Amino acid sequence: MDRKVSLLVRAALMAALVMVATRFASIPTGIAEGYIHLGDALVLGCAMLMPPWWAAAAAAVGSALADLLAGYALYIPATFIIKGAMALVAALIMIKKPSFVRILLASLVAAAIMVGGYCLFEIFVYGMPTALADVPFNGIQAAGGIILGVPLCLVLKRILPVINKQK
Repeated sequence: MDRKVSLLVRAALMAALVMVATRFASIPTGIAEGYIHLGDALVLGCAMLMPPWWAAAAAAVGSALADLLAGYALYIPATFIIKGAMALVAALIMIKKPSFVRILLASLVAAAIMVGGYCLFEIFVYGMPTALADVPFNGIQAAGGIILGVPLCLVLKRILPVINKQK
């Protein structure tokens, strides 16, 4: 199969998985219309499985679709940019020899992008008090993404050579 077609299929599959993990494995926080979910672990999985721009596209589309399906239309543009940036930066950090340290660093930087990005967005939409009140919930979500995403990436690191040999 052509490399671009293979990447497109992989990106579409990962976007769907990100959307499902975000939308259906979530708990509403009640603050700033947000919710805590498991999708960030798969955003990191995108970064591990694909080149940086493909990872960004899959994470952005899957996360934005989850917001659309959840009825959070206001968040779609911010989510698209923030989740895409998370995956892009994480993929760039992990692109060469994805060791445990690089995966952990990528996860921490991605978490900071998410917490900071949503805080900035919510300052403009809801004001400073609400945005700051939402930071702990975004921090919990980020921690969950790290706790689940780092092991996921370590498993993917081990099985990628096997998958790539089967081409």
